[in-house]
Amino acid sequence: MASATLDPTPSLAEQQFAFAAYIRDPYCHPAPRDVDPHRMAMYRELFFNNINSFLASGFPVLKKILKEAQWTAMVHDFFATHKSQTPYFAEIAEEFLNFLHNERAAQPDDAVFLLELAHYEWVELALSMAEGEAPTRDPWFLDDPLSHAVILSKLAWPLAYRFPVHRIAPDFQPNEPPEQPTYLTVFRDDEDEVRFMEINAVTYRLLQLIQENPNVATRELMLQIAEELEHPNSAVVMEGGAATLRELSERGIVAGAGARTCSDPS
Repeated sequence: MASATLDPTPSLAEQQFAFAAYIRDPYCHPAPRDVDPHRMAMYRELFFNNINSFLASGFPVLKKILKEAQWTAMVHDFFATHKSQTPYFAEIAEEFLNFLHNERAAQPDDAVFLLELAHYEWVELALSMAEGEAPTRDPWFLDDPLSHAVILSKLAWPLAYRFPVHRIAPDFQPNEPPEQPTYLTVFRDDEDEVRFMEINAVTYRLLQLIQENPNVATRELMLQIAEELEHPNSAVVMEGGAATLRELSERGIVAGAGARTCSDPS
């Protein structure tokens, strides 16, 4: 009679893999052998709640507009299936955004603005943690902004959305995008507060040109915009551009090329 074959003792690596697989998705993976099920359930709850809490704080509006079951299912899918490319806890929000855009299958009850809202909330979080300082406000630039080249603050991001993401709330959830896109500049000011400024298409185009042409005087950029608009009176465009640049500079969104940051001792 052949003797019964005993199951070999799993290796440490196998035990670790089984532990991690159960923690990520207990519905598809059994708990490791010889581990108290109640203890495994406690571990799983601690890990999941940690991720859930962080995402809830990073995407508060998204969580508010979803039903609790929708939000929990979304976080569970992320926790169970997404393979993060970073070991840093502070970058989980970006991993979640990548998951929503590239991995998660759209659901029939998803809001049409879900991805744009998630991106907007991630921008706010990313800017709050970004390195750098807002540029100083220099009087020489404010006196004649069109005569100088201008730079966009590294802490100011011009954004365009189909939906007015900055207004979305439990009591405002549009089913269709409006006729006009929403243009915003989200920025961190010199008090390290993240703010947003709603802008129009012309200002958005100006900020694009500033990013692409950091060494060109803004007068040339405004002339290019006037040509693109086919405006009959370029002087009107120039006057409006100068006023816009002053406002952007006062908010710390742009600065004259060569301007110091608040932390620059020179």
